[in-house]
Amino acid sequence: MNTLPRVVLASQSPRRLALLRSIGIEPLVQPAFLDEQMLAGEDAWQLVRRLAHGKVAAVMARGLDVSPALLLGADTVVVLDGAVLGKPGNTDAALDMLQRLSGREHRVVTGLALMCLPDGVLDVSLAETVVRFRALDQEEICAYVDREAVTDVAGAYRIQDLGALLVEEIRGSWSNVVGLPLELFSARVRSLGFSLL
Repeated sequence: MNTLPRVVLASQSPRRLALLRSIGIEPLVQPAFLDEQMLAGEDAWQLVRRLAHGKVAAVMARGLDVSPALLLGADTVVVLDGAVLGKPGNTDAALDMLQRLSGREHRVVTGLALMCLPDGVLDVSLAETVVRFRALDQEEICAYVDREAVTDVAGAYRIQDLGALLVEEIRGSWSNVVGLPLELFSARVRSLGFSLL
């Protein structure tokens, strides 16, 4: 196994940055600004794959002075009944999303794109986690939204903070729900010939 090169995070997500730091990686942060709207006929799984790859491509297109490097792009969505729940954007939308999630299962899907430089090898993969919320009453939902800034996060909750109190069960990667599936990241990095340890 080769030593991991400099990781370049094509994201401005503080959650992804925190997860990488938790495993000892201090990435170079190079946000990619993309239109994240779904395309006609696209499902959630296609969307996150496209956006993860697009983030890496956007950073490459701007030019990058770091080599060797491992570019990392990721995109995460919440899926309920086949529909994507994005970032609510305002309090009313956040309240509505949490009401819809109450007492039900949903899926958190992340597309993960890795590109090795200078050779340009690209690896795109998917992670999926099933999350069940307990039944929430309106008072709890309002209190949660009042206390937690969730208008800028998919599905209107942060499982790593007070959102953990909304969850009854999780099947799959916890870090995927935060925004970066570390288990998948580790496996794909190993498949590219690098060690995280």
